[in-house]
Order: sequence, then C-alpha cells, then structure tokens
Amino acid sequence: MSGKSVAWAALALAAAASGTAWSHHGWSWAEAEQMQLRGVVRQVQIAPPHPWLDVQTAEDGLWRVELGNPSQTRRAGFVEGSAKPGDEIVATGNRSQDRNEKRMKAVQISVGGKTYDIYPERIRR
Repeated sequence: MSGKSVAWAALALAAAASGTAWSHHGWSWAEAEQMQLRGVVRQVQIAPPHPWLDVQTAEDGLWRVELGNPSQTRRAGFVEGSAKPGDEIVATGNRSQDRNEKRMKAVQISVGGKTYDIYPERIRR
C-alpha cells in the first residue's frame, strides 16, 4: 500500500469516527417533542461517554435512557448509587426519531423521590 493510500485510509477512518461521535453527542437524532417514560430500572451504567439506564416499561418493553456526559450528570446530583436495578423511575426527554429504536435522551429523571435535572435549560414545563 502506498503512502498516499495509507493517508487516504486514515483520513476516511477519522471522518467515519467523527461522524459517529457527532451523531451520538448531538440532539439531531432525537425528536423535538418531549415525552415521559415510566418504568423500572434494569441496569445502570455511569461511565463515559454518557451514563445510561435501561428501563423496563409495562407498555412497550426495554428502553435505553441516555443521560448527559459524566460531569454534567454528576453536577445534576446523579451519581453512582442514585438509581439501582428495581427502582421505579420517571424520565422526561426526547425519544429517537427512529421509532424502531427504544432510546431517549433524558433532560430530567426522578427516582426514589428525588428529581435530577440533567439538562435544565431543555426541560419544557
């Protein structure tokens, strides 16, 4: 493989990776209208790039509820142990535009009688 081919391959790989990162971190994948999701926490992950919860709903199964980046989520008061499997949760946020995907970006979650404003500027009252 020539040096020029290696350079093009590296550039293509970098472009593909940045597109994936951009789509994950932005809001363009989510609907503008907000929804509420009620269910039971099945799994919690507090790690980069975004903490998330898997939430089992009575109506339509298991949802992935994404939170803010770890620093932002921590500033909202949501830390390791704030939610655990078996806890009931209410999440308010924006669902994926792909209706086949049960995923939402939460702007606010309530668990155990405590409310966490993950994206306070995006909460529609």
